[in-house]
Amino acid sequence: MISTENLRYFDAKSPDSSILLGSYLSKSLREYGYSNITPVFLCIGSDRVTGDSLGPMVGSSLKKKYKRSIPVFGTLEMPVHALNLEDTICEIHRIWNGHPLIAVDASFGTREHLGYITAGKGSLAPGAGVDKNLNAVGDFFVTGIVASFTPFSHLVLQTTRLSAVMPLASQITQGISHVIDTL
Repeated sequence: MISTENLRYFDAKSPDSSILLGSYLSKSLREYGYSNITPVFLCIGSDRVTGDSLGPMVGSSLKKKYKRSIPVFGTLEMPVHALNLEDTICEIHRIWNGHPLIAVDASFGTREHLGYITAGKGSLAPGAGVDKNLNAVGDFFVTGIVASFTPFSHLVLQTTRLSAVMPLASQITQGISHVIDTL
């Protein structure tokens, strides 16, 4: 794990990355007074773009494992993306007001951080890597670095290998499971 002031990096290839991620999220939730409140998970992305499918993969895995016991928005069947993000946020605030929101999304990074998971306190800006101007979301965030920054980032997402996305989604799901199982 590498850390900066408000950002933690977890190497998804490390066998203990999911445990470290789960511990970090649990500790962060406790620090902000959310120790006994079920978090809401907003898993952002599109099932139509391989590199952007990380969020919906995590959402689908969480839905499958926990059925209806935790609130999850954004799955492969019902993705949350630029076109429905604002409506989804309104619904979350209406139904789950007062619950911490953990946003999950794919992200770009440096070449040496490919395959890393990032987590932090605060919101993330969905679509920022492909020059979309969407509102920042989340009280906490988790991202999987699926590709390096390039001038053609939107094309890179379309050609990102599924084998790069799936291990990140798996580790993030396992990390979140550690959080849920300790509530």
